[in-house]
Amino acid sequence: MNTQLLLIDPQNDFCDLPEEGLPQHPALGTPIRPALPVAGAHDDLLRAAALVERLGARLQGITVTLDSHQRIDIAHPGFWRDASGQAAPAPFTPITAAEVRAGTWRPREAAALPRVLDYLDALEATGRYTLMVWPVHCQMGSWGQAVHAGLQAALDRWADAQGRSVQIVSKGENPWTEHYSALQAEVPDAQDARTQLNRPLLAALGSADQLLIAGEAGSHCVRATVEHLVEHLPAASCAKLVLLRDCISPVAGFEAAQDAFFAAMQARGVRLALSTDF
Repeated sequence: MNTQLLLIDPQNDFCDLPEEGLPQHPALGTPIRPALPVAGAHDDLLRAAALVERLGARLQGITVTLDSHQRIDIAHPGFWRDASGQAAPAPFTPITAAEVRAGTWRPREAAALPRVLDYLDALEATGRYTLMVWPVHCQMGSWGQAVHAGLQAALDRWADAQGRSVQIVSKGENPWTEHYSALQAEVPDAQDARTQLNRPLLAALGSADQLLIAGEAGSHCVRATVEHLVEHLPAASCAKLVLLRDCISPVAGFEAAQDAFFAAMQARGVRLALSTDF
């Protein structure tokens, strides 16, 4: 059986790492802390690492997606200013098109206003998400963008033993659109192929007889990716997808969104299981 593993955004910035697991900033000498820790993520990824070690050669392929952002991004505070033009929004502030039209929030660069409004209108029309301002996270080149160390060690051992690399998929580099799903941005940019449907990735994942899925967070990036898999793969392929619910956790405050996602996917034929079932 062609069993593959999809690890969605198993990155330091999403991990609730223990204090003793935090690295020291080389210049400041203070601990570097995850920007957007998801409660339970550290243990999720340790269980995912144990799964990789346990299955070994029975895994025919492993794909890891990496959230990858610029510091100034439409979903980061530095992109925005309040009505006074002085203060950026606090992390976890939702911003709607109506608020931007009312002047409650505006892009830091005034010339960006038409593009921002077009984006927010298109985003809200999908009915999937409202723009959320997150803490700066998974900034390209940072420690936070890197894979959880325990999982990375297991992936390296698997690659060395099997003689083939883990496939890495980067997403989120375009600062004008949110990119929760590994398959496409929430509002694809016609001028940027990176934001459009990733057909090679879709085909690669669809080739599996069984696709085990783990990662962070179940309320956002895991949810969006799997929803797009179900949308774009043939209906019969849903039975090949397995959500490892002991390797997936939600962003705090979005627990209901993960529960609804699990229920909706199960209704479509996706299987829910534990990593220890394999």
